[in-house]
Amino acid sequence: MAAPPARFTVSLLLLVMMVVSGFWVAESAIGVNWGTIQLHRLKPSTVVDLLKENKIQKVKLFDADPQVLRALMRSGIEVMVGIPNEMLAILSSSTAVADLWVRQNVTAYIGKGGVNIRYVAVGNEPFLTSYSGQFQSYVVPALLNLQQSLAKANLAGYVKLVVPCNADAYESDVPSQGAFRPELTQIMTQLVSFLNSNGSPFVVNIYPFLSLYGNSDFPQDYAFFEGSTHPVIDGPNTYYNAFDGNFDTLVAALSKIAYGQMPIVIGEVGWPTDGAFGANLTAARVFNQGLINHVLSKKGTPLRPGIPPMDIYLFSLLDEGAKSILPGNFERHWGIFSFDGQAKYALNLGLGNRRLKNAKNVQYLPARWCVANPSTDLSSVVNHMKLACNAADCTTLSYGGSCNGIGAKGNISYAFNSYYQLQMQNAQSCDFDGLGMVTFIDPSIGECRFLVGVTDTSSSSAFGLYQRWVIIWVWIFVWFFRM
Repeated sequence: MAAPPARFTVSLLLLVMMVVSGFWVAESAIGVNWGTIQLHRLKPSTVVDLLKENKIQKVKLFDADPQVLRALMRSGIEVMVGIPNEMLAILSSSTAVADLWVRQNVTAYIGKGGVNIRYVAVGNEPFLTSYSGQFQSYVVPALLNLQQSLAKANLAGYVKLVVPCNADAYESDVPSQGAFRPELTQIMTQLVSFLNSNGSPFVVNIYPFLSLYGNSDFPQDYAFFEGSTHPVIDGPNTYYNAFDGNFDTLVAALSKIAYGQMPIVIGEVGWPTDGAFGANLTAARVFNQGLINHVLSKKGTPLRPGIPPMDIYLFSLLDEGAKSILPGNFERHWGIFSFDGQAKYALNLGLGNRRLKNAKNVQYLPARWCVANPSTDLSSVVNHMKLACNAADCTTLSYGGSCNGIGAKGNISYAFNSYYQLQMQNAQSCDFDGLGMVTFIDPSIGECRFLVGVTDTSSSSAFGLYQRWVIIWVWIFVWFFRM
């Protein structure tokens, strides 16, 4: 038998080394987060078509919305469904509730012609420091109960449980010294042991934008992937971007609890396009394209050379105009697509298309807008502005926002129109005691876009959320009285 070619021998040797070392290097996949906290919600079927048109094969959800899951049936898209933190307590204390949750949200959809559910995210960043340990003790018991429920449904080998963690779960001045926060060391050891035993990855959310936003001394170029004049020197390793530094801090933290080879998935990463200084279309495009190119290059990081993250889920697919702005006004502007499924900038996801493709057949309200009436005295407009902006989204008017420089009258018109579109262009919603008027001329100025709402035949996101919580509490009520 002829000797194998040298290239084959080397390739085989590398493969054996990877398997022996505990790493299986598969192709990194680019997925997206699909959040639904929106004021103007596209039909789920339209969003699924948008995913397919852009060849996106992995999607991460924050709940188990029945409308969304029905739309994903027969799509072949790999799905991660989510369980909100508020459900962790009851799931940790009741196997019956865990069984019911799995039956209603996994078993009911999975199977031939169903939804390709591969992961269940148990909570979302439950160890966040701002929660002050509120959910901490429920995580592992909830995992154990849900794993038992999946086993009863014969799904434990197919559907994996994960716990998306914020990067504040670990800390260090330099990556090689990374460690989990002292109060989390024990629970993280239990969590990672569970993940390892069940073939699940560690899921982490990494946000260089937040590092830049929250620290005026943070080097701006270190947040991106173009190289930095302020690299971090860590012994023999040099870090030229915050993503690699953060990732390797986690690798070091996992190594300290004896799980240094744990597969890592990036559950959320992205850059907002509005609502703050530094949040703009150019920065978002440069960051996201740099991230995608970096991951697909398979370069890896200093502590994991040649081994990129297992998967990366961009945050996010669409803007969410009803999200809390407690962290900042930028929270409503993370989408690579605007609320109506239109691409904000050119982006090559590395999935076959060179550019993003827009949503098709979006049904818009008529092309008309509500603006300030130029023939009226606007001195009494303050309360009307507050009414409009408390209900609708006016975050683009904030400092650093795309509409920040359109002047006082422009601000009034923007607020009026946002409210008018939210009210589905109801004629009375543009009255404002005679201060508003309807126009058929687009008042958009430069990058400041005055939106036109979409018609939505499905129930609103707020009503859908209400329905889901009613169902949850019915479960709890039934379980309590069956005890």
